[in-house]
Amino acid sequence: MTTQPETLRLVDELVLHAHYAMNGEAFSSAIAAATELRRLHEVNQELLAALKYLLADAEDCGGYSPEIHNIARASIAKAEGEQA
Repeated sequence: MTTQPETLRLVDELVLHAHYAMNGEAFSSAIAAATELRRLHEVNQELLAALKYLLADAEDCGGYSPEIHNIARASIAKAEGEQA
């Protein structure tokens, strides 16, 4: 069983298929797309961690309005593949 996120698994699969099925410009484009997807995945993880930290800090200090709290919780659930 793997704990690799689905995004990164698909990126690895894209690179593998690109290596065997493409050449030249198409291969370069596939590698560039994989690199960008990895970067975006990392940024998404950083933003998710920041949102969780901000929400926890706000809850310790009395919280935000219920609407902002609900939006933040829904965003976290969506990013983690859960129902809000």
